[in-house]
Amino acid sequence: MKNYFDKQFELRYFEMNKLGLATPTIILALLEETAADHCYSINHSLFDLFKKNVGWVLVSGILQIDRYPNYKEKITIRTWLSSYSTIKGYRENIIFDEQHNIIGRAKGLWVFFDIEKRKPIPIFQDIKEKWSYYSEESIVKNIKKKIEAIDLASHLKKFKVNRFDTDMNKHVNNIRYLQWVIESIPEDIVDNYYLHQIDGRFIAEAQYGDNILSLTNKDIEDGTFVHTIKIEESNKVCATAKTTWKKI
Repeated sequence: MKNYFDKQFELRYFEMNKLGLATPTIILALLEETAADHCYSINHSLFDLFKKNVGWVLVSGILQIDRYPNYKEKITIRTWLSSYSTIKGYRENIIFDEQHNIIGRAKGLWVFFDIEKRKPIPIFQDIKEKWSYYSEESIVKNIKKKIEAIDLASHLKKFKVNRFDTDMNKHVNNIRYLQWVIESIPEDIVDNYYLHQIDGRFIAEAQYGDNILSLTNKDIEDGTFVHTIKIEESNKVCATAKTTWKKI
């Protein structure tokens, strides 16, 4: 491979679940940290971009984990850009264990964004040149394909958007959406299964103070669920997702 960026992590105690394994939200956080360091490595840190009122916004993505890392285990996340358009790019990720076995993969479609005007803008040419790209995909999946929202749910949870739910781009962080989805999964699934795959679409922004509904239904196949995150007051859909769970 070429034009990739590697970052190593050692899993810490507070990142574990009751089985001593990393949680799905922690894996997303480590992927986000790797992307942030990739920005920093070419002198376009997220804080420097923020000073220019620009940043990156995730519009769709998929995460697939075959094995969650253990406490104190060292993992390496490899990331690269597989393609660009004027305003967006596909970020690929592979997660390796200490023996260099692949234990996870992720893919995201990111848009370069004017924070104040709340609209996409052209990616800086310097970013494209310094990152370049490598056309291989970590997961062959159309993450632009629409995931239909649901209106009625067999499982429902309600949340309020607090200040800590938002990030420096002034919108709810994508990790929070995953937490809201998992909270509405039936307890017997969470206790006896692990999240193998989540495929999500981010449609609209939620704001500080909004009341959020997390709706979940079983899908057609065993171990699969469909999800919708919406704002209670306006019924506006913020995100949709599909998850697949496998027996522990």
